[in-house]
Amino acid sequence: MPAFIKPPTKIPFLLRPGLWLSDKITGKQLEVPRLLSWYPKVAVSSAVMEGLVAHRDKNLSERMLKLVRMQASFSVSCPFCIDMNSSEYEKSGVTSEEMAALMNSSFSESTHTFTQREIIALEYTRLISKSPLAFPSELIESLKQNFTEREIVILASTAAQVNYWARLIQALGVPPAGFSGSCQLPEE
Repeated sequence: MPAFIKPPTKIPFLLRPGLWLSDKITGKQLEVPRLLSWYPKVAVSSAVMEGLVAHRDKNLSERMLKLVRMQASFSVSCPFCIDMNSSEYEKSGVTSEEMAALMNSSFSESTHTFTQREIIALEYTRLISKSPLAFPSELIESLKQNFTEREIVILASTAAQVNYWARLIQALGVPPAGFSGSCQLPEE
């Protein structure tokens, strides 16, 4: 199913290098940046945000941030986001069982191999992705005991970034791009 609208037939000249870079990085001709070409300001601001989001940090591993992106994608039931953020999850050390646990928000069950820090980050991500926003004081205390202020900002901004893309992508009707070959939505 195609997006709700078509990209402009003439892409603004200043956006063309960004589209080329997006195609090169992803190995695909993504519809999203082309659709954003209708309003260059949002195309540029979205590209800047995407370029500056954390994918690894000295204290937050690539795995941790991948888990956060995947949990946010599942929490907002965004097929495109699930497809993109879940692709090659094994390369970040995420198992199939952990993937299933994320999909169903059952990551806190003791049968999974998530660390205590990961469970706290995943619960925080799940709550960031819900409306209305509500954060139990116990979770915030646990978050503050297990993460530095800097790490909390990175976790929150990573989850919020996925939420931004999910809302924008779903509002434009953009289908999955085929990164993972699968984009199962969580069971209700």
